[in-house]
Amino acid sequence: MITEHWNSPQGIEYTFEYHECDDFSILPQDRCKQIYGVCFVEPNNIVIGFGGNKHSWGLIGGSIEVGETYEQTFVREIQEESNMKVLDFKPIGYQKVLVEGKEPIYQLRVVARVEPLGQFIEDPAGGITEIKIIEIDESKTYFDWGAISDTMLSKAKEVSKIFFV
Repeated sequence: MITEHWNSPQGIEYTFEYHECDDFSILPQDRCKQIYGVCFVEPNNIVIGFGGNKHSWGLIGGSIEVGETYEQTFVREIQEESNMKVLDFKPIGYQKVLVEGKEPIYQLRVVARVEPLGQFIEDPAGGITEIKIIEIDESKTYFDWGAISDTMLSKAKEVSKIFFV
């Protein structure tokens, strides 16, 4: 487990615990709120998106809607945010997000193999305004979440090999 802390501009202190796992059934499903993926287009290339609340580069994915499974959410979000089709995916971990006085929530992380359905025009929700395909080893140029992203991306590289044999 890796633990990191972050203070929001509003003064809220968040604690993020990152856990590696290959099965989300161990988690309370009603507390699983988001799913994001390290999405490989080719063996060493991933797709990232620009936008979101932070107006920065990052992984693509989104919020699990009522009545959706995490699998349905992931497939929908990847298509909406990148115009790509999910061919395969596998759980690699989750973040447990803790805020004092609140129940913890869980953000799921997967590694996936995707392919373009066509040119990316726009995210229907407007969250992602641009996508880019980069080499995974260049990811720190675009986002760096410390030890959590280092661990997650390392695991994603290792697990993605099953998609490209």
